[in-house]
Amino acid sequence: METRVLITAYAVNPYKGSEDATGWNFLLQAARHQQVVAVTRRNNRPDIERYLLAHPELAARAARIEFRYFDLPAWCRWWKKGPLLSVLYFYMWQLSLALWLCWRRPAVDVVHSLNFHSDWTPSFLWLLGRPLVWGPVGHHPAIPHNHLTRHGRRAYLRDRLLWTMKRGFWRFDPFLRLTRRRAGHVLCVNSTVAPVLGLSGQQSSLVPAVAVELPRLHHTPATPADEFVVMIAGRMVPLKGFDMVITAFARFYRGLGPEEQSRCRLQLIGSGPEEERLHQLLRRHGLEHCARHQAWLPREQVLASYAQASVFFFPSHEGAGMVVPEALSYGVPVLCYANAGPGELVPPASGLKVRYGSFTRNADEFAARLTALLRTPELRAAEATLARRHVAAHHTWNRRGEQLRAIYTHVLAS
Repeated sequence: METRVLITAYAVNPYKGSEDATGWNFLLQAARHQQVVAVTRRNNRPDIERYLLAHPELAARAARIEFRYFDLPAWCRWWKKGPLLSVLYFYMWQLSLALWLCWRRPAVDVVHSLNFHSDWTPSFLWLLGRPLVWGPVGHHPAIPHNHLTRHGRRAYLRDRLLWTMKRGFWRFDPFLRLTRRRAGHVLCVNSTVAPVLGLSGQQSSLVPAVAVELPRLHHTPATPADEFVVMIAGRMVPLKGFDMVITAFARFYRGLGPEEQSRCRLQLIGSGPEEERLHQLLRRHGLEHCARHQAWLPREQVLASYAQASVFFFPSHEGAGMVVPEALSYGVPVLCYANAGPGELVPPASGLKVRYGSFTRNADEFAARLTALLRTPELRAAEATLARRHVAAHHTWNRRGEQLRAIYTHVLAS
């Protein structure tokens, strides 16, 4: 008899990226090999139904997914504002959802608490008494002190207050301890999750929450006569490292001759609380003439932007990053830190990863990598080939579907 899996996914939207895209694509992949009961928030229903109507080619896959919708009453939702309160609301949503499901007793073999999980927010699906799969669970290592202080006292205190809260949950939340103990298997987005949660190798697997559908056409690396476009896309917050992109690009740009400078352009896509400060940084470095900022683009246009990029510069401190496999899939080399986030998503053999040091030293090292990429077309071509091969082997959605099938089989056998 075919396995029947209950998957709860707080964020599911086929028209969005990030967590919403993770939820949508994991559901589609789970339905390749299992019957799926998918429970998500009611506000996701219109876009799910609209997308399925617009894509009849998904009818067979969608027929294997039974969507159900759950949310807290409206009077419980008015205060859900900002990242912190949204996480607290997610905590309450999960607890209420588990109680709601216990009352309905769905006939399933495995339960899977899918997305929006950080390593300090538990799941309550163990209440259903079925084998529990948890995650992908994320972990953001702390932003290094000498990088974070550049964003001002307020940003520093906010980040460290959040870390104090995380440590409190790790140490004192009994439900987090219960989730770790009752989980049949935990999907970890990077190598830091298992040590933080104290998971054994038998209980966890490395399953990044990000993946792509391979594009039909790949970007051909720029020739010396072409523009050299350095691109970054994301929220303009301290975590993403936009200030490093601007600082390192300025150092790279100042070291070029007039002809080389005329070919170089900085492409910034995103918006957020750091936006005005970043514009001031562009002006301070005199880069307004060669930098272009687009606050928001539809997803299709962001994907099209990769095809025009020479390098995707992503010095993010986060534990993942959907934009990394997206850029790699277009054959765009990714320049990043050698960390547990983007650093684990790019090819291990890539020479474009920089180890953490002081902000100034890292800016110089990133600038040197940009210079090498500009002046060595063979290096760009080699990194582009490496990028395409790596993402095809490790970061496609079909690959995630095979990982899910193996994990469900494992927890049922255990």
